[in-house]
Amino acid sequence: MTANLLEIRDLRKSYGPVEVLKGVDCDVRAGEVISIIGSSGSGKTTILRCVNMLEEFEGGTIRIDGEEIGYSTAGGQRKRKAEKEIARQRALTGMAFQQFNLFPHMTALENVTLGLTLVRRMGREEARALGETWLDRVGLLQRKDYYPAKLSGGQQQRVAIARAIAMSPRLMLFDEVTSALDPELVAEVLQVVRSLADDGMTMLLVTHEMRFAYEVSSRVIFMNGGRIGEEGNPREMFAAPKTERLAAFLQSSRFN
Repeated sequence: MTANLLEIRDLRKSYGPVEVLKGVDCDVRAGEVISIIGSSGSGKTTILRCVNMLEEFEGGTIRIDGEEIGYSTAGGQRKRKAEKEIARQRALTGMAFQQFNLFPHMTALENVTLGLTLVRRMGREEARALGETWLDRVGLLQRKDYYPAKLSGGQQQRVAIARAIAMSPRLMLFDEVTSALDPELVAEVLQVVRSLADDGMTMLLVTHEMRFAYEVSSRVIFMNGGRIGEEGNPREMFAAPKTERLAAFLQSSRFN
């Protein structure tokens, strides 16, 4: 793990007069699992949405495999890339959201294979085989013909993760994927994420599950007021936080 897959430099993002990201720098090496933690409104999800170009950003650069994402900079001038190019770059990342965003009129397998056939131009049988492989991986092959309404929240989230990963992204983004689930369904989704981490998938995840972040992360980033407040090995950070703000956050999250 020597090469930086993702490089973020001086990332700045505002919503009207409110500056949400105030100059964020972050590197993610291939194979790393980085958890972003922090209070609501600290800028965690906004980072993911900027990486995926779901949000425009006013300053800084984001590079994946050395390629600048979303914008080109020449002669000090910054210009948004064409939408076709942004769509190509967006495919470098996969994203699982708080909400599952499955198509209700499609089965689990159809939800997974839709992007493979429309975006990747994969043949129907090849897409079906790959879709079944990933549904099996998340423990849902036996429910491949179920519609979302017949699946639990945890099962729907696992389908959503399978859909994203089937597209073979270079980087996987997880945005609070357990926050919309009942407590008893959280573990099944976290187990899928953990197995992907064990396989060496590069991941950047926003989570409020402190025990999970502690156990699975290569590094943890603590966001505080739009800036990185602390960053480092989770065992060191959680055992001996360097700032009062992180110590208070961990105490409020009941991590022990």
